[in-house]
Amino acid sequence: MKFEELVAAVGDEPVFETGLLLAGPGDPGNVRRQLSRWVRSGRVHQMRRGLYALAPPWQRRIPHPFLLANRLAPGSYVSGPSALGFAHVIPEFAPEVTSVTPGRPGTRQLPSGRFSFRHLRADRVFGYRLLDLGGNQEAFVATPEKALLDSVYLQPGGDDATYLRELRLDFGALDPDALDHVAARYAAPKVTRAARHIRELAAATPAYDVL
Repeated sequence: MKFEELVAAVGDEPVFETGLLLAGPGDPGNVRRQLSRWVRSGRVHQMRRGLYALAPPWQRRIPHPFLLANRLAPGSYVSGPSALGFAHVIPEFAPEVTSVTPGRPGTRQLPSGRFSFRHLRADRVFGYRLLDLGGNQEAFVATPEKALLDSVYLQPGGDDATYLRELRLDFGALDPDALDHVAARYAAPKVTRAARHIRELAAATPAYDVL
């Protein structure tokens, strides 16, 4: 495969996997050797084993960080501060993309940013949906309520009212019934306490009367 053929095949994809190139009649070993050469030359970026992206100027679509997070760890979903900021529940932009996975935790530093993956047991991996990110890209992202309670559960002292107050939550962006549903399904005392504190904080915030 020539590089021009690679660009023609994957130029419209924000990222691509080796399997896409091995589906044809070519020699798999030759394809892998060529990919390695293109990575060394800087024409292709390796995101993880088997996952790549074309480098500028050949890259036509820059991968959204959430899409990239999903592809770095299949089975994961974006949550925590990243999802909260995306939903405007908290005012801060999260420079690190945080995801939840039933698999192994870890971090990944790429030229486009830092990605962290936090472990939750499988029965607590729920409450996410496929979101349109624009540019014909999609990613699995936690609902605001699940992202908040994931943050609570994974953060030491996350159920403390002081911690919750410091998040500067926009209570109007949260659904109280959904929050209760997520807390009940979590079945964790820490999360239950946090949900109660969130209601108390909302009730004490004159600007909002949603919760």
